[in-house]
Amino acid sequence: MGKKGTEIIGMDVSKLVGELNRALADEWLAYYQYWLGAKVIQGPLREEAMDELIEHAEDELRHAGLIADRILQLGGTPVLKPEEWYKVTNCGYDAPTDTYVRKILEQNIAGERCAIGVYQKLTALVKDADPITYHMLLTVLADEVEHEDDLESVLEDLELMLKKA
Repeated sequence: MGKKGTEIIGMDVSKLVGELNRALADEWLAYYQYWLGAKVIQGPLREEAMDELIEHAEDELRHAGLIADRILQLGGTPVLKPEEWYKVTNCGYDAPTDTYVRKILEQNIAGERCAIGVYQKLTALVKDADPITYHMLLTVLADEVEHEDDLESVLEDLELMLKKA
């Protein structure tokens, strides 16, 4: 990382890299959970839910790229092995073993709620210490809030449809 870029960070950079690696693991696991859920989902409103899952998977992959880039800018090393993701994750991975649309939506809503909490904590941690990371994390947090809303809307539509059936 550039000398001036290092000077503007008002916190322990190694601690920040550790927290970012935890978020990176979350993003990779979320990507796979969305991607796989889109492949196996079944039931009413499958197409609508699948479209959301695919879109969100793409966003999670983009988030992983942003976070990995920032880790590298900070002089750190992104988590290098997928098996390490499970050791450092905040939110974990919920395998889509029940492929019914309601269950898939509920799993991913829970994941988004966890992610929102993680990014709230991270933004608070870096708010006054690292403006570059703070800005990036706010962007990711806004996406996670939108994801939760999108998934809740599909779930609400499903519930309304089933009530009228």
